[in-house]
Amino acid sequence: MIRNARMGDIKKIYKLLQYYADKDLLLGRSLSSLYDQLRDFSVYVEEQGEEPDNQKLVGVCALHICWENLAEIRSLAVIDEYHGKGVGRQLITKALKEADSYGITRIFTLTYQPEFFRKLGFRDIDKSELPHKVWSDCINCSKFPDCNEEALIWEKIHNIL
Repeated sequence: MIRNARMGDIKKIYKLLQYYADKDLLLGRSLSSLYDQLRDFSVYVEEQGEEPDNQKLVGVCALHICWENLAEIRSLAVIDEYHGKGVGRQLITKALKEADSYGITRIFTLTYQPEFFRKLGFRDIDKSELPHKVWSDCINCSKFPDCNEEALIWEKIHNIL
């Protein structure tokens, strides 16, 4: 089940993102930034037992609105045992539908896993084609200016939800 992230999810999200950040597979996020951007996040959870709040966080994805008609998919992560089961695809689909609900037709990502996004209809784009506002997070990154993430974009005019 995919739902909006809640306050009680933040430490689990942090732990999952940090797991992949430690492997240099994505950029980590501070707890402070996760609390600040809680509304950007969706989580994929599975019920464990009969308790309503007993959910296992399986995956996470954020849709961050950057600029007029431009949003970013960031912090996509799925626990290892669920790789290849469609969780990431479902989280991306939800993010694209959410962007569409806001009238946003251009969604980009900066990623170390470009092939995954290409399979979902994203195409390569030169980072220089993205507005300067996008780089506000990059300036604070330890990898700036030598970032090796690849930029890809999904545009509604070329794709169907």
